[in-house]
Amino acid sequence: MLLHRLDHGRPLRRAMEAAGLTGPDLAKRTREVDPEGRGVSPAVVGFLTSTGRSGRDRCRIRTAWLIATGVNAPLQELFSMPPASTSTDER
Repeated sequence: MLLHRLDHGRPLRRAMEAAGLTGPDLAKRTREVDPEGRGVSPAVVGFLTSTGRSGRDRCRIRTAWLIATGVNAPLQELFSMPPASTSTDER
């Protein structure tokens, strides 16, 4: 499942600034909060915070969760949440 960053990453950049984190700092923090210890690379953090052509609007829910946890912000303040499913089929 993919989530979209809100407002071209502006809320994420603000959360990083409030937490006093640079891109590499946030990448390191995601490794610390990741139960698997892998985290998110500095490049991915850069893609999600970029305002230029390298900016990426979508990421996996795991990536969004690690980033939100890393900046200590609610996931829904940084990324759009998927719509509620109306399907009754479980997979």
